[in-house]
Amino acid sequence: MSATKRTSGFTRTQTYVERRRLAVAVAGALAATMIAGAPAEARTTRIEILSKSIAFGGHSFAGVGQYEKIVGIAYGEIDPNDRRNAVITDVELAPRNARGNVEYRHNFYILKPVDPAKGNHQMMYEPPNRGGKTYGSMNRSPGGNDPGGITDAAALDNSFLWPRGYTTVWSGWENRLANLATNPTTTTATADLPTAYNADGSSITGPGYEYIVTGGASFGLYYPAATSDQSQAKLTHRVHLNDPPEEVPANGWAYTDATLTAIRLTTGNFVNNDIYEFSYVAKDPTVNAVGFAAVRDFNSFLRYATVDDDGNANPLAGDVTRIYTEISSQPGRMFNDYTHLGFNEDESGRKVIDGMMQWIAAGDGLNMNYRWSQTKRTNRNRQDLLYLEGRFPFANVETHDPLTGRTDSRYARCEATNTCPLAVEIYSANEYWVKAASLLHTDPAGKVDLPDSPYARNYFISSHQHGTGNAANRGSCQQFQNPLNSAPIQRALFLALDDWANGKAPPPSAVPRLSNGTMVPPLPQSGVGFPTIPGVTYTGLQTTRYLFNYGPNFEATGVPTINPPVVSAPYQDNPANGPIYHSYVPTTDGDGNDIAGVRLPDVTVPLATYTGWALRSGVWADDGCEGSGQYIPFKATRAERVAAGDPRPSVEERYESFAQYRSAVVNAVDDLVKRRLMLCEDTEAQVTRLIDAGLAAGVPAPTGNQPMYPTIPHCN
Repeated sequence: MSATKRTSGFTRTQTYVERRRLAVAVAGALAATMIAGAPAEARTTRIEILSKSIAFGGHSFAGVGQYEKIVGIAYGEIDPNDRRNAVITDVELAPRNARGNVEYRHNFYILKPVDPAKGNHQMMYEPPNRGGKTYGSMNRSPGGNDPGGITDAAALDNSFLWPRGYTTVWSGWENRLANLATNPTTTTATADLPTAYNADGSSITGPGYEYIVTGGASFGLYYPAATSDQSQAKLTHRVHLNDPPEEVPANGWAYTDATLTAIRLTTGNFVNNDIYEFSYVAKDPTVNAVGFAAVRDFNSFLRYATVDDDGNANPLAGDVTRIYTEISSQPGRMFNDYTHLGFNEDESGRKVIDGMMQWIAAGDGLNMNYRWSQTKRTNRNRQDLLYLEGRFPFANVETHDPLTGRTDSRYARCEATNTCPLAVEIYSANEYWVKAASLLHTDPAGKVDLPDSPYARNYFISSHQHGTGNAANRGSCQQFQNPLNSAPIQRALFLALDDWANGKAPPPSAVPRLSNGTMVPPLPQSGVGFPTIPGVTYTGLQTTRYLFNYGPNFEATGVPTINPPVVSAPYQDNPANGPIYHSYVPTTDGDGNDIAGVRLPDVTVPLATYTGWALRSGVWADDGCEGSGQYIPFKATRAERVAAGDPRPSVEERYESFAQYRSAVVNAVDDLVKRRLMLCEDTEAQVTRLIDAGLAAGVPAPTGNQPMYPTIPHCN
């Protein structure tokens, strides 16, 4: 037997034959013996339940009863020769077990009604964002990574999913965000995915790249360096996005130790928000796209299997009739690629997920299915721009890419196998400015609007930032953050998604269009319609989507020979600098609020300007402020407005009486209810919040016996 050595927790040998006979292992946990018994119905081969307990401190939901919390680890394996798995980059180079399959494992967290008969037999599945569960806002509940630990009875009864009897499930899919070997019960969702090696068992090496905009004494590399020779690496530094990078001399930086897994500056710390780029020779690429299979197989197991290969019972056996997803941001981009690559078909040819509620994912995919990928990265105006996220196809319908000559859609594979999920694509204005949301519903040449897919509807939340901001906090931005909250729309569309799966059409798409002028290039300002507001800078900064050059044969192999990719001037929107995909932004009204899309009542009856874009302050001024938007309140009185030179009418000029404002609020909320974009159960809180905000902003106080918080007509 040749000597073995451990790399990143996985066991491997120095010979190809021995490596193929070993299970992909983490601290020995996956070096399993031959599994007896009949094959499982999905390729989750074994589940290990670590704990079962009554959830929510024993709280009982009316008509549903108590919930049970189940925490465990799932073990899976995939056949690399199966057409459903062969699309995974480097899967053929991953270690194989005695059956010739590639193994992985991940943790899971389940909340289910103790009495399944009292549940609704439907499952909400969330693949967490960088290991963190994000259900709280949509679920109208406290958040956190241990939802079963919530004990506030009022908050639980007010929540969205559990009183309706949904089983809620989370599982890991992203590589090694926590250590399952030392902390198997961690509430961080994580997976242990295999590493690819050369045929002789030696390390694969290649071009590694890190983009560093965070401070601190050191920076951990996603992949270890293959050599300590600093002449084989290069670190650069700049302050602004368009500054020329300056190389840090070799004596200005060093690896932190002999593992070559982190770098440091030799004098001082990395400056937070400054831009450092590190190019080096990396080794041991992980096969990150096995995470797609982990999502597919675990959901398929919960839906279809009775027992695992060892005879352990599926805790949801026979109960799950529908699976709907809920995500926020990064996992939605994962699901965009999951659908495109055909992973909603399990290894038995069955549909896995029925419907996907996508929040702030829009037209982008995930930096996952190629060698040296880094799944935690996300492209924004000055962040992670040279990682592969914006890759054709962008749309859910077939389009032709004039830059590559390819014709494709996200749904092409699942249409061929009749396994397509339905989707409600919900996204913010930020996705138009710092991502490429317009490519979700325009052709790659940027010339025409696209029709809806039979399987998806698109809902643009007007004037929203990427998530919900704090209106009392600027952070690193010039203006206060945008506080708009889309959660009521998400809840309504989650139920509309269920209705759709049962034959009732969803609300129609609501997006800006080229054809009616509600979507245009970001410059000039007058073309967008954004007003000139004193103290507010408008630059028209928008992220450009380039066709990157990662080297020959990259499209076919997923293996870059150039990393970072080559683009003549990657940060300037100029077609002369390289091939680009044309993208657009929404036009605004005279207040600076977006015209098209689903307008929240805050935008329909405004007290401020809300934007999906923002600019940085300080020494980084006018660079993009990433996912943040802006909250720019109106002046309370005409006199204040005139004195400030603000072109936007003041609160006093807009709303002459409390009755007028209250009526406008009621009509705005009622319109959303009528269009199935808000639930009646959310209207009281919305009306109360908006009335209180109006009074605080300068709306005249009510007189006489006027009701403060009226009811909504379509909810009576």
